[in-house]
Amino acid sequence: MPTNRSSRMTWAGIAAGVALLIAAVTAAVAWRGGPPRSDSSPAVALSHVHGMAVNPADEQLYVATHHGVVRVSDPEAVYVGEGRQDTMGFTVIGPDHFLASGHPAPGAAGPRHLGLIESTDGGRTWRSVSLSGQADFHALRSADGVTYGVDSTSGSLLASSDRLTWQKRSEIDAYDLAVQPGRPDTLLAATERGLQRSNDGGRSWTSAGGPAFVLLHWASRERLHAITADGQILVSTDAATWSRTAGRVPDAPVAFTTHGGVLFVATDDGRILTSADAGATWHPMPTSRS
Repeated sequence: MPTNRSSRMTWAGIAAGVALLIAAVTAAVAWRGGPPRSDSSPAVALSHVHGMAVNPADEQLYVATHHGVVRVSDPEAVYVGEGRQDTMGFTVIGPDHFLASGHPAPGAAGPRHLGLIESTDGGRTWRSVSLSGQADFHALRSADGVTYGVDSTSGSLLASSDRLTWQKRSEIDAYDLAVQPGRPDTLLAATERGLQRSNDGGRSWTSAGGPAFVLLHWASRERLHAITADGQILVSTDAATWSRTAGRVPDAPVAFTTHGGVLFVATDDGRILTSADAGATWHPMPTSRS
């Protein structure tokens, strides 16, 4: 049956219009920073941030959340790998080398407590290392070959030099933990009783004085940052005397790290903020809270 010429022209016009629309959308997306997200990098809604650190392999910020590890960088934040475990304690100990703890993703097989897990490919895959089913580290730190973890199931500070066998050093309920670089036996713990200090690898603790801190980061032997519950930022060179900076976190802080003089803070409303001037001004990093 013959085809009407005007119908052919109408459909050709529609097809051309659709093609132009697709091209325009593609160009707009490209201008805004790349193609649409695929199923392998779904939109990120940060929730329950438990820790974060910069990966020296790519100089990007990695954030441990309730649903896996997120890389936060320009122009977007994306989940890393397929693991969606509730990542609690988290630390970066080398290029693409992460340690973590927490709980399996909903519906995933395995014990309720992950113990210590490890990734050597920047968080794309994880393997169980030790204490599976036994420990749930809410604070996890490593320096100079010694790894410390505050186990929420027992309230104990555990220490290991091989990440396979652990010693119980003491009982302490800490919001956060910091280990002095170059001196792995020197620790600070932010607790309800104020800042506590240990000079014997966490076996004993004494009051360190100073304000009541909730977050700590020991970037170098002579550079220690701390944040109070109301967001005030302080610095110290000796972990004994403190200087207030002009900066303050604009919302309740829940996780904190520094890298190369830049401060990174996660707030309880799902934002990641960064400051290059000691907290005087803050800028949001790209995330989605939708």
